[in-house]
Amino acid sequence: MDSTIGLEMIEVVEQAAIAAARYVGKGDKNGADQAAVEAMRARLNQIRMRGRIVIGEGERDEAPMLYIGEQVGTGAADAPEIDIAVDPCEGTNLVAKGQNGSMAVLAVAEKGGLFAAPDFYMNKLAAPPAAKHKVDIRKTPTENLKILSECLDRAIEDLNVVVMDRPRHKDLIAEIRAAGARVRLISDGDVSAALCCAFAETNIHALMGIGAAPEGVIAAAAMKCLGGHFQGQLVYDPAVVQTPESEKWTREGNIQRLKEMGIEDPDKVYDAEELASGQNVLFAACGITPGVFMEGVRFFTGGVRTSTLVISTQSRTARFVDTIHLTGQPKVIQLR
Repeated sequence: MDSTIGLEMIEVVEQAAIAAARYVGKGDKNGADQAAVEAMRARLNQIRMRGRIVIGEGERDEAPMLYIGEQVGTGAADAPEIDIAVDPCEGTNLVAKGQNGSMAVLAVAEKGGLFAAPDFYMNKLAAPPAAKHKVDIRKTPTENLKILSECLDRAIEDLNVVVMDRPRHKDLIAEIRAAGARVRLISDGDVSAALCCAFAETNIHALMGIGAAPEGVIAAAAMKCLGGHFQGQLVYDPAVVQTPESEKWTREGNIQRLKEMGIEDPDKVYDAEELASGQNVLFAACGITPGVFMEGVRFFTGGVRTSTLVISTQSRTARFVDTIHLTGQPKVIQLR
């Protein structure tokens, strides 16, 4: 994959974040999402590539832009073929409420290098590199906490586990607490939570529970780049998900849809290398509101400042990019 594409992907997430940031605190999550989608699509279409959205804003009939299967880029015949997974506004509720942790995010790989996840839910387990291939999503939370404790040389009581605050996680939360570990509940944004597991300074040691499958693939791409542990297992039973929209599904219908997508074993457990199988994988995220890794978008007279994280298997780097975008004649540009 051309290294210049990686540089341009930084601008893709920056433009999406800037567009969404204008909706921070305005109570309009759909407006923020739409603005991010439009900005991301416009910048993607300027890149010399034959890009294909494998994870996007939904099916073609449901999403006007960045739908699964959409072709992006200039489309030049000799341009590289790229698979792209996007979440233009991860944490739309966070943006609407002006809360921390939202970001514009994407992952890219060569053609065929990203798992084309259906718009289902996924049971996820993320953990630090020291626990890679030692914890296992098929084990109980209690067993995994004991393994984590040994791998990290920390008492179980000193482990922090991120779980999405959902009714379906009632038993999971109870078991984690009964084992002695601490639970950090989040309302949205489990991509960031998975990332935290790969960095020691975050004091987050695991992500457990069910979240959206598309975000699972994006998180897996980042964890592959960082050497962290990630596993995902698709959840096709509406009774397990326990959300109002899941009432529209049927278990049998979901299994049939998976077969149509070429997934014969609906219970298969995927690791990061399977979800992001490409030789060259890149993850990029730009903060919309402040988070663990990045500042949020900051507007000033004559410009905008963004904070971006870019992780690549090709360069074996995790770069933190601080950018000032000049939109006019600034009166003041602060260094910090």
